[in-house]
Amino acid sequence: MNVLFAAAEVAPFAKAGGLADVVGSLPKALRRLGVDARVVMPLHGFIERGRYNIAYAFHFQFGRRRGTADVYIHHTEYDGVPIYFIESYPFFGQGWQLYTDNEWDRQRFIAFSEFTLALAWQLAQREGWKLDVLHVHDWHTALGAFLVAHSRYDSFWQPVGTVLTVHNMGYQGDWAGGALFDAGIPARTQPDLIFQGKGDNLMAIALAYSDMITAVSPRYAEEIQYPRFGEGLENLVRWRAHGGDVMGILNGLDMERNDPATDPALLHHFSLSNLAPRALNKTALQAQLGLPQRADVPLIGAVTRLTAQKGFDLALPALYRLLADEDVQLVVLGSGEGALEDALRVLEYTFGSRARAIIGYDGILAQRIYGASDLFLMPSRYEPCGTSQMLAMRYGSLPVVRETGGLADTVQNYDGAAGKVGTGFVFLWETADAVLGTLRWALETYRSQSEAFRRMQQRAMQTDFGWEKSASEYVRVYERAFKRHR
Repeated sequence: MNVLFAAAEVAPFAKAGGLADVVGSLPKALRRLGVDARVVMPLHGFIERGRYNIAYAFHFQFGRRRGTADVYIHHTEYDGVPIYFIESYPFFGQGWQLYTDNEWDRQRFIAFSEFTLALAWQLAQREGWKLDVLHVHDWHTALGAFLVAHSRYDSFWQPVGTVLTVHNMGYQGDWAGGALFDAGIPARTQPDLIFQGKGDNLMAIALAYSDMITAVSPRYAEEIQYPRFGEGLENLVRWRAHGGDVMGILNGLDMERNDPATDPALLHHFSLSNLAPRALNKTALQAQLGLPQRADVPLIGAVTRLTAQKGFDLALPALYRLLADEDVQLVVLGSGEGALEDALRVLEYTFGSRARAIIGYDGILAQRIYGASDLFLMPSRYEPCGTSQMLAMRYGSLPVVRETGGLADTVQNYDGAAGKVGTGFVFLWETADAVLGTLRWALETYRSQSEAFRRMQQRAMQTDFGWEKSASEYVRVYERAFKRHR
């Protein structure tokens, strides 16, 4: 089966969140199962072509309502997966931002969806690679599902199945009507879409027209069918779920790439059978960040986007209280909303000898935080799946998380006793008190229940978050989508 992934970001070439990790690792697992999975993404201006051996492949012209676009295709192979990059002025190929403002991004990604279908046709003509399933991800590439559905009168597109994966319903590409009109996109006439008044919402269009829909965790697939997390599209999701077209498939990790025994980002490698060097990573990180080098002090880490979704407005009051009362260190790596960035800078200034706030993103530092911290904080208001908690567990850092979405699916709560159950610490209420109380509980366990803490740490590291099971579930989804038009 031939499957083309279309996504705005793909690790390691361009990344803003978990979407990039999924599209950067799932195709590799699918290819091991015999699926010829390939990936197409924009050629963002900041992508290092030489580093990844990205070379020009071919170009073609694409007629649009307001003129003809010159489309240049570049190619590389990464971890055995063919990756195609689309360059077309003025949409992609220049600039140093992954995303810009909403108005311009809507225009860019509508064009990208059109070019993606043109690329699929070109690959069939040039290489004999005939597309079976188009797999689109979030609103950026969602229009592709509609374009395939609209083109089924053509024998090339008639048998092609489409799959939409919802990574985050909070971002929808709405109010795209003007951009769709300017691009010459035909009217969207699916009855439920019209009834909901969502014909100019790119995510809604894909929910209506995709053959199959997946969410990135089983819990999130349920949550988006209700108003709190459906973000106004819950009725569309529930309608498709009633037809058996919605599945929750847990994201996975590339377990080979993320292995504390071999990870080149770590200064000291460790494993389940040899945990002792892990303490050296803590003191090395403390030295790197100018914190007192103490192996005995509990270190709380966080690698996050600083947004309301991630719950750091809840965490900040709790962290102030905790740092004032407890012998503990904190390291936060992230960026996002200006007010939260500034608040973290103030927290670092207030507790300079015990707290560090690194504003931005650094992939090597992120891995070192996973491999050095004792506890990993994720107080998310909602979390479709999340990979940070899985990475933390893989590297022996016990997550402190809110019970929502993929966090609820992946983190097992401590039993409060001998640690015979649990891989982390879980709370439910969206309050600073809940964050503070759970952090205190985790710290007390670290200090006075060291054997229970160690058992949970070992259990967390043993948890298999590899893609094998989930990739097999995706194969079944592709088969259902493909058979729908046979």
